[in-house]
Amino acid sequence: MMSFTDFTYTLETIIQAGKKNIPIAHVPITVNPERRPSRLFASLTTYVRKSGTTLIRIYALYEPLKVFFRLGAVTFLAGTFIGGRFLIEYLSGEGTQRVQSLILAAVLLIIGFQTILMGIVADLIGANRTLLEDTLIRVREIELRGGEPPDVSRLERPPRPAAAAGREPQ
Repeated sequence: MMSFTDFTYTLETIIQAGKKNIPIAHVPITVNPERRPSRLFASLTTYVRKSGTTLIRIYALYEPLKVFFRLGAVTFLAGTFIGGRFLIEYLSGEGTQRVQSLILAAVLLIIGFQTILMGIVADLIGANRTLLEDTLIRVREIELRGGEPPDVSRLERPPRPAAAAGREPQ
């Protein structure tokens, strides 16, 4: 498993294990008395803030379509609402003064649509990453078995004639 943050790997490892259906065990431990201030974080607030950021980042890494679709949908709906309000006011004759609303609606609709598209691309990249991880695991298993190649029959190439290789026959 890979670590994507510089802060701590424990939350990441637990989430990755859960996503990959890797069993984990709980081992009870006792806490040693504090001998010096922590070098990892300055206060509990800092730890909670950084851990929350890590959780959001890892969730977005493993569920990008959900994250980006929801963000895009909220932005798209806000643009639709503002655009609808402009349209209603325009049809009633008061909309000529509200061009800013039309511009804001267009910008929000475009941003929302692009965010949803980014979610689709990120989901496809995540699927590719999963395939690469599976391939890496299989390659490592082959290497650990002593480098035995897989059971694949290969055709032997016929020897090339010297003239075809660009050399004069001797």
